Amino acid sequence: MEIPIVTILQPQGRDFVAQNAASNGFIAEFTAHLTATTTVDQAEALVVGVQSTDDGPVISAGGLDEDAVTSLQDQLEALGVKGKADEVTRIAGSTTGFNAKIVVLTGLGSTEPPAQGTPALDSSPTGEISAEALRRAAGAATAKLAGTSDITIALPADNAARLTAVAEGAAIGTYAFAGYKTQRDNGEENQNTIVALKFVTDLADADAILERATAVARATFITRDLVNTAPSHLFPGTFAEEVEALVENSKVTATIYDESALAEGGFGGLLGVGQGSANPPRLVKLEYTPENAKGHIALVGKGITFDTGGISLKPAGSMETMKSDMAGAATVAGVLHAVAEIDLEVKVTGWLAMAENMPSGTGIKPSDILTIRGGTTVEVMNTDAEGRLVLADALVAATEENPDVVVDIATLTGAAMVALGVRTTGIMGAKDVRTELVDAAATTGETVVDIPIPEEARAGFDSNVADLKNTGERYGGMQGAAAFLREFVGDTPWAHLDIAGPSFNESGSRGYTPKDATGTMVRTLIEFVANHAK
Repeated sequence: MEIPIVTILQPQGRDFVAQNAASNGFIAEFTAHLTATTTVDQAEALVVGVQSTDDGPVISAGGLDEDAVTSLQDQLEALGVKGKADEVTRIAGSTTGFNAKIVVLTGLGSTEPPAQGTPALDSSPTGEISAEALRRAAGAATAKLAGTSDITIALPADNAARLTAVAEGAAIGTYAFAGYKTQRDNGEENQNTIVALKFVTDLADADAILERATAVARATFITRDLVNTAPSHLFPGTFAEEVEALVENSKVTATIYDESALAEGGFGGLLGVGQGSANPPRLVKLEYTPENAKGHIALVGKGITFDTGGISLKPAGSMETMKSDMAGAATVAGVLHAVAEIDLEVKVTGWLAMAENMPSGTGIKPSDILTIRGGTTVEVMNTDAEGRLVLADALVAATEENPDVVVDIATLTGAAMVALGVRTTGIMGAKDVRTELVDAAATTGETVVDIPIPEEARAGFDSNVADLKNTGERYGGMQGAAAFLREFVGDTPWAHLDIAGPSFNESGSRGYTPKDATGTMVRTLIEFVANHAK
């Protein structure tokens, strides 16, 4: 069945917000400019690494004057610098031998192997400073340099993996959400600051590496900005329009399906979840089709712009971060933008399933029956298990195009947070696809766990009156939700990423990860696509 394409209808109920969004947008301009240099002549800020060793802290940097490094090394003990991860110390450049106003000492941590049972940060060789440690150290440093417009980073960047990590970390670390404050904490009006990031390296392919790092950082910023945007401003209609505007001048095409098109196309999951809201649902298809494409990957993202739980209402405290329930769709938008910017030779389609889950007299209720695209009927037992319903529609649409592989990403279950904590993504699905994603994450330094779906998980979704119900057994809820989604992909190789924990950071900032939206799995999915282009 072809999906009908119709014109976009104006979102209902919030015209004043839509007008404001149209004039300002939600995604700030990426203003970091990354370049390579072999020398350090002068800098507003110079970032130098410090490694923690059994013999005390040791400067770890590249391309710097040896006498100046030795002089700085002699000061570390007096400065109280230990070289621990996330440790950032600022000192006046006049106290060093470097021609910089500020010298920033950023901790690289130790090269000792992690405690037994704890995985390494990435796939870097044992006994060496890992690429992820460098990424985190670079991000921790630039995050502490807000307002600085000229930063030279002299962390070890003697191979492609290290320069990639340092560049990504430094660029991503400059992120700050402009938000809705009329003034910043220092009293200055909000404005984008152009940041020149210079990386000390003599690699011949440095420029190409920095170009890709720029695309990855930009994608991360896109994802973070969308997730951080208030639900008063970002609801399905404005979300769809923002994504369309994002790719307008790129190699990605966008098609938006409004509620009329969804009804004609049989998208009962999206329509059902969205029917309680004054803001109707949207489905956005993003398509990147390069010449000589080496295969076709479909990415599907959950885009619940706010999740009250519906009639099965969440407790008040559990709603406080529910603007982030669209992080999966935001991630897909960011990844598509980067894939096109990098010119990867793989066809990628993105499906962003957008709805607002609200309780009202028109909302779905327990015992209602929804018909998913393709005809599968689902008995709604809990309206707060809505993400799987919109994903089901999108997965069916994605697999109808016969991609080589489909990956969905979603803030899907609280069970994932209970099982994995708030920094780890669970990967479920076909073994080969899981392995590819785990390998990609080992390169990008993102923390994931490969989780099989137990054979008994599917039985919990049996319904007496429909093909399925939308809730399963109480225990193993993360794997159960994956088993439900598996019903809608047919024979297409598939994987499911549950990012409920790591997508939104409610604690303090760390490394390149700020408070609030994180952009988790953006780098891994870009790497996953890139590996298919080889």
